[in-house]
Amino acid sequence: MARSALILINRDKEGAADALTHVTRAIEKTGKVAATIDADGADVCNAHGADVIVVLGGDGTILAQSRRCADLNLPILGVNVGNLGFLAEFDVKTFEKHAPQLFDRAPLHIADRMMLSAEVFDGKGKDPVFKDEALNDCVLTAGPPFRMIELDVHIDGEPGPTLRGDGVIVSTPIGSTAYNVSAGGPIVSPDLDSFTITPIAAHSLAFRPIVLPSSSVIELHLQRDNDEDGGGTTLVLDGQVNARVHAGWRVRLQRSPHTVKLVRNPDSSYWATLIRKLHWAAAPGRNSP
Repeated sequence: MARSALILINRDKEGAADALTHVTRAIEKTGKVAATIDADGADVCNAHGADVIVVLGGDGTILAQSRRCADLNLPILGVNVGNLGFLAEFDVKTFEKHAPQLFDRAPLHIADRMMLSAEVFDGKGKDPVFKDEALNDCVLTAGPPFRMIELDVHIDGEPGPTLRGDGVIVSTPIGSTAYNVSAGGPIVSPDLDSFTITPIAAHSLAFRPIVLPSSSVIELHLQRDNDEDGGGTTLVLDGQVNARVHAGWRVRLQRSPHTVKLVRNPDSSYWATLIRKLHWAAAPGRNSP
């Protein structure tokens, strides 16, 4: 029995409508389209009987839909309609090439990627005032008026270092190539189960990034913040979801019970994508292959 797809489309992307036509036609040659829903529309309350979720958009769209569809526990196949497309392993042409196998019950190449769970506590009660998940990273950032903040890092209940600077990034392995690597953190193989803590503009040469096992519980105790109406020190998830954090509050980060099942392109690999799209180890002045 052929597979069916729930298509989530970001219509704000240039070329998305044309991509939808080609993708729908390719699916229906072998399988069927269970439903097509706008990426910014109402929440997905059910899978409409689909076996796989096809996301048309860029990496930001895939991040948003991964959180949106976490409870559905279905494989997510990204078709890139953006510029970089690091998470989206297919473009329209490669999708059309592989669609007969993808929707004819051939085994899917799936990468199971961990997510982060984030909770914010205001110190007044035991229940969090904010809770959500992230696929790439959770960032505690200084925010306007952009003065240096101060926070204490606790790992598994043990007091760690105090960070003074512009904030801190806690990333998953799949998110290590995002904000983390731009801030000087390491690239971590997505096949590892780990977190990376990377400071942002630390006021110390000794505060280096550190990689922890995914069983760790990380707490960030904010001692000094930037207090600004309409802004200020903020917890940012995947660059998309924001929660204001004040001095005296704490952020707890740990592995989420949810994972994201990303459908892999059988013609590519993580390392090939790293070289081709992020120019990993490319010589100065030369284009990557």
